[in-house]
Amino acid sequence: MTPKIALEEHFATDETLMDSSGFLPSADWSELKSRLMDIHDQRLRQMDTHGIETMILSLNAPAVQAIADPQKAHDVAQRANDFLAEQITKQPTRFRGFAALPMQDPDMAARELTRCMKDLKFVGALVNGFSQSTQSPAPLYYDLAQYWPFWSVVEQLDAPFYLHPRNPLPSDAQIYSGHPWLMGPTWAFGQETAVHALRLMGSGLFDAHPGLKIIVGHLGEGLPYSMWRIDHRNGWASPTKRYPAKKKIVDYFNAHFYLTTSGNFRTQTLIDAILEIGADRVLFSADWPFENIDHASDWFESASISTADRLKIGRTNAQQLFKLHP
Repeated sequence: MTPKIALEEHFATDETLMDSSGFLPSADWSELKSRLMDIHDQRLRQMDTHGIETMILSLNAPAVQAIADPQKAHDVAQRANDFLAEQITKQPTRFRGFAALPMQDPDMAARELTRCMKDLKFVGALVNGFSQSTQSPAPLYYDLAQYWPFWSVVEQLDAPFYLHPRNPLPSDAQIYSGHPWLMGPTWAFGQETAVHALRLMGSGLFDAHPGLKIIVGHLGEGLPYSMWRIDHRNGWASPTKRYPAKKKIVDYFNAHFYLTTSGNFRTQTLIDAILEIGADRVLFSADWPFENIDHASDWFESASISTADRLKIGRTNAQQLFKLHP
């Protein structure tokens, strides 16, 4: 069995638990709640059974990003991060942490990330998509000008940043009206996250901060399979400047993005991602507790990829990205 590191694996606190209550049928809530609130029991047994050496844990969604009051968002994030740090001290070889960040206020987010990286020894941040704020009538996406000083801190800390999905706000989700099955992981999660990632790429952010490292889950939220079309639409027409960034979108994608296998256990899709971005930028994940660890691991162990790529994706890419020593 391939030794593995998994990095889109969630927990909840008492304050954030109910944010996950609507993502599965009510009949499954008891099981999901148990999984979310457990760290050292069932989770560890699953890890041991399926060869997961280390989990990098992150807060459930949307949690902090849906708290419109910036100070309250900060306080909830700080309490969640302190709780996670305490849990890691109980099993320091098995668990590491991603910081939850109050992105409603870029300065507070930068300070909390710095605290988490330097004092709590976390390995990066995971943010659940756009943030809502009493200070803005529109959702806050992180290509906006007020976030560029925050990204400077992310670059200075060399902190990988996981852009995790959330559903669009009801006001922005009219296309899903009458079709609730399309929300969440079926489609809306991926579309929302892909557009956010494209905004980052097109904004010029990576020209200003070439050291940034962004992670997206679910084998890229559909992005790898659209790179050519994004850069070559209407190829016969006269060229026009379409966005502030200096390069093609595919150049930023290949240089700054990493993909995980979380919740997308299909070999054809994995191979397509490898062909687009390279095996050095794909990392194993399960998306526990929303997906099963055994489903992720059993599929990964049998996927028709090379032994060298299986070891990279399963373990060594994460060791290098997060500076985890064997």
